[in-house]
Amino acid sequence: MTSSATDTLSRATADQTEANRAIAIDFLMQASAGHARDAIRKYAAPRFIHHNPYFGNDAETLAAAMDENARSNPDKVMEIKRTIVEGPLVAVHSRVQLKPSDAPLAVVHILRIEDGRISEFWDVAQPEPVDSPNRTGMF
Repeated sequence: MTSSATDTLSRATADQTEANRAIAIDFLMQASAGHARDAIRKYAAPRFIHHNPYFGNDAETLAAAMDENARSNPDKVMEIKRTIVEGPLVAVHSRVQLKPSDAPLAVVHILRIEDGRISEFWDVAQPEPVDSPNRTGMF
């Protein structure tokens, strides 16, 4: 019998799973609050990469962009709605409001955490529609 990628990912212990969840949440909350450089220093692996197409893929460039976003949006609110953890991968589904007058965003961050450090990072965002036919909404 061969093992699948999911089998391999699922072998994390409950303690590892919860530690990875806590790292992802702390990293995102610090970065959202304007402390991305500190969060990167604390959590980024030496070969950290991210996949945001708008910035260079290194940790310093991402931290600078995240900190600038926090400075430009001092009233930003990030509300984590749910997390999903499978082995080293953590998905965080959040509602982010940059400014009180802006439409909220549905954001999903995916982090690969290895040995307590974030080695890889993805993010996708979508504006929350004002008038949606879906009564259950995005959250």
